Amino acid sequence: MMDIAKYGPWALVVGGSEGVGAAFARMLAADGFKLVLVARKPAPLDELAEELRGAGAEVRTVSVDLARPDALERVRAATDGIEVGLLIYNAGANNTRGRFVELPEDVTQSVIAINVLGQANFTRHYGALMAQRGRGGIILGGSLSSYLGSPTLAAYTGAKAFSRIFSEALWAEMAPLGVDVLHLNIGFTATPAMQRLGMPVDLAETPEQVAKEGLENISKGPVRIVSTPGNLERARLINGIDNRAETVLAHAIAPREQTAQAAREQRELAGG
Repeated sequence: MMDIAKYGPWALVVGGSEGVGAAFARMLAADGFKLVLVARKPAPLDELAEELRGAGAEVRTVSVDLARPDALERVRAATDGIEVGLLIYNAGANNTRGRFVELPEDVTQSVIAINVLGQANFTRHYGALMAQRGRGGIILGGSLSSYLGSPTLAAYTGAKAFSRIFSEALWAEMAPLGVDVLHLNIGFTATPAMQRLGMPVDLAETPEQVAKEGLENISKGPVRIVSTPGNLERARLINGIDNRAETVLAHAIAPREQTAQAAREQRELAGG
């Protein structure tokens, strides 16, 4: 159970309408937290909010495109009068692959805006308030792709690398101030976003397990690699500093149609 005295009374879940974000919201609501849920699509956001309110939780929602420069301002309109003790920034999935120089600028700018500027701006605002109170927690969603630049995913893998290194530095800065920081490093997870991309998710981790590991390890930062079989072994394999040219070419993120095979290979790497 999450310590509401340390991390409450309000939790802000950015990217909180489905998948891992929704799993976080349900678990926190069960622990008595009040919730502010942020996502782009209003329909699934409202549906989840009504579900949680039906179970007795107090819930506010903000529908906003996190790539917009006024995203934080719009979320603050719902949070400036309350005490947010827990920030979970779970947004940042990628749905477009291609060579960086050939992709439309708005596609790559959106990836960078959500994964880099969004994480930094939301963390600065809510983290500063937590530091003033001397308590709180921040979970920043990351990816195994942060360990390897991958062709056709240049902006995405670069942005995830920023998130991981940023989290490590932030953890060291915030710990003496009483604020926990965790970079939750996620592998292949069975989210609606993955299903919409046509990816087979039979070998994927469940959103509930990912959220559970995030909440259970918030005080054990700076990085938690979700325990899906093969995740830790893959991170070690692709994070070496030697022979980077060979590593990048040999271990690039597989195309969508090869996702299931890549997941099997990852589990075999772990002996599963």
